[in-house]
Amino acid sequence: MILDRFGLAGKVAIVTGAGQGIGRGIAIGLAEAGADVALAARTESDLDEVAGVVEATGRRGLVVPTDVTDSEALAGLVERTVETFGRLDVVVNNAGGTMPRPALATSERFLEQAFRFNVTSAFNLTKLAAPRMVDTSGGGAVVNISSRSASMTQTSFVAYGAAKAALDRLTRNIAPELAPRVRVNAIDVGGVATRSLDIVLTDDELRRQFLAGTPMGRPGEPEDIACAVLYLASDASSWVTGKVFEIDGGAESPSILVPVPPLEPTT
Repeated sequence: MILDRFGLAGKVAIVTGAGQGIGRGIAIGLAEAGADVALAARTESDLDEVAGVVEATGRRGLVVPTDVTDSEALAGLVERTVETFGRLDVVVNNAGGTMPRPALATSERFLEQAFRFNVTSAFNLTKLAAPRMVDTSGGGAVVNISSRSASMTQTSFVAYGAAKAALDRLTRNIAPELAPRVRVNAIDVGGVATRSLDIVLTDDELRRQFLAGTPMGRPGEPEDIACAVLYLASDASSWVTGKVFEIDGGAESPSILVPVPPLEPTT
């Protein structure tokens, strides 16, 4: 049956940023497809809640409080996962994010932090996890959660957009090095109804603009992204690597533009 290729029974996944929003939806979706899930994020109480939902599906949830910008913490995450479950098949690099900021108000430190949170952390976890996938399962899949900000021109998103564009390029460049045993793909996510989009969805005018700029006429839901992750994590995509998928409600330009102050003479 073709649907069997979408199953994850007996497999083990790591999901970073699993405490809320898209990461939470992904973790639960993978569990519903049959995977045991190691849940990583900084807030343990959030992870405990998600673990309860995972375990209600009949799968096991491992809570591993983790700062993904700490390389030693990432190494510990991989080792705890393998020690607990005996294998590793899937990694979802979901943790990330950077607040909008005008370019001229963006410091060198802010830019570097954006890259460490959105790019370096995913690179480090992939490097750590890929050999363990091969050793314990013979291979596996990495899914990087990126953003349409990587390919859209948006004011105030110089740090975030550049970092996510780098994540997309990292995905494409590392994939042939890890093939055929470990597949690496990415998802460029559009506007999803999570806490970060509340400022838009709770303002009548901003919500109107957002919906007008989204051909599908609604914000995404975490489950929309989880469905795409399931495809890329499962054997259904066994001939797919090094690709970036746009899951964005059909948007081809920013639904909301963040205003920035004009550049004026300083003297």
